[in-house]
Amino acid sequence: MKLSIIIPVYLVEDTLDRCIKSVLRQSLTEYELILVDDGSPDGCGRLCDEIASGDQRVTVIHQKNGGLSDARNAGIAIARGDYVTFIDSDDYLEAGTLEPLMRILAAHPEYDILEYPAFLFYGTKKQRMLRFHPQEYGDRHDYWLKCRAYEHAYAWNKIYRKTLFDNVRYPVGILFEDVPTLWHLLRETHIIATTDKGRYYYCANGKGITSTADGHTLNMLLQSHISILRDFESRERDVGLKSYYADILNIQMDVCRMTGDEPTIPVMKFPFNLHSTTSLISETKLLLLNILGIKKLCKINISLNKLRHRW
Repeated sequence: MKLSIIIPVYLVEDTLDRCIKSVLRQSLTEYELILVDDGSPDGCGRLCDEIASGDQRVTVIHQKNGGLSDARNAGIAIARGDYVTFIDSDDYLEAGTLEPLMRILAAHPEYDILEYPAFLFYGTKKQRMLRFHPQEYGDRHDYWLKCRAYEHAYAWNKIYRKTLFDNVRYPVGILFEDVPTLWHLLRETHIIATTDKGRYYYCANGKGITSTADGHTLNMLLQSHISILRDFESRERDVGLKSYYADILNIQMDVCRMTGDEPTIPVMKFPFNLHSTTSLISETKLLLLNILGIKKLCKINISLNKLRHRW
């Protein structure tokens, strides 16, 4: 049972060596490491070749710059493992992460995706641990809502059965591509599992999309979530769906504020519950949505933001 590890590489001279060494120093030995040099104009391509020349497990692809999705897709196309995982080249793995994860998959061949803990925004004031308990989900909707997977729909910190990608690829030219791709992959799954083993370090990058997204970029994320939301329209409007909708509503309000565009989120009404696990702020927004409608709610949000900036 072999693992294919795919690392897209572009303008990461300062962090690439740390990332690759975190893989090569793992106790797991049965894997292939695929480094995709996505036309990086610095010395990354040369470093990849140097590492590959000394380790037969390492393969390098050099290609014209096509973006993160294109680089991941190139790695998937040549991956020979039974399972696939991704690491961003400015991140790294904790020592001893991969071996226990692969032991879990060997013991549970029915698992299609295994998600493991991650240290988010490591090295900043926002850093926090994304923790999991061992849990199985036989329904993608339950995983999305009960595990709040929409809050951590990252390509990394997961190991995927390779055959899930037989009909799925990352969309080229779309930002926040992890969200729609994970949902498409979940449609191919039977069992998704989480574990408390291992640790991925997501290191904040000031040039990353989450730091630099403008309103039009954020709208790509919004439209992905709206598309996913349609799959939940016929389901019971429980607290899980309520929390997810509240998150999408926040994105919609930000997009309207940043672009001035009309809202596109479909209106879903939820009863106000002061004792809900949903935050009081979210409950209040949903109540105002029921009373005022989405357009007025977005206009009020724009006005409040203007006042806040004046003060």
